[in-house]
Amino acid sequence: MRFASLGSGSEGNGLVVEAGGTRVLVDCGFSLTETRARLARIGLAPEDLAAVLVTHEHSDHIGGVARLAVKHELPVWCTHGTYSNWRANTEVLAWAEMIDPHKPFSIGTLEILPFPVPHDAREPVQFVFGDGNRRLGVLTDTGCSTPHIEAMLSGVDALVLE
Repeated sequence: MRFASLGSGSEGNGLVVEAGGTRVLVDCGFSLTETRARLARIGLAPEDLAAVLVTHEHSDHIGGVARLAVKHELPVWCTHGTYSNWRANTEVLAWAEMIDPHKPFSIGTLEILPFPVPHDAREPVQFVFGDGNRRLGVLTDTGCSTPHIEAMLSGVDALVLE
């Protein structure tokens, strides 16, 4: 399993996670041009992605998701709360899959376990990724630590924190 940050902060967020040939982008707060350039810096193109996962609807996390997804026909995975808030304020998505914040799902060879976090958004989540051998935790934009967050991230092999 590998991962690379495309950027983190108020100007935009994006993280590529890869396992066994499956690559997903977690959040995309950059313009389409900037996303392509940042992917190119790590030797990737949008066509190399299998999906985009969205943690929550703040613009520094979703600002470029719709354009990227529509232009490159990428499915977008997010919670119903995130989608409901986002749908009222953005372009139509090519394909949106709803995440239950308590149920694991898979995209290609990646096992993905979402978990809810406290944040000023509608149904925000973070993720633990697995490939059967290793586990990567991702924790950004959370108001505080909780026993549930600590339990979800317990035993991960690597942790991305913002």
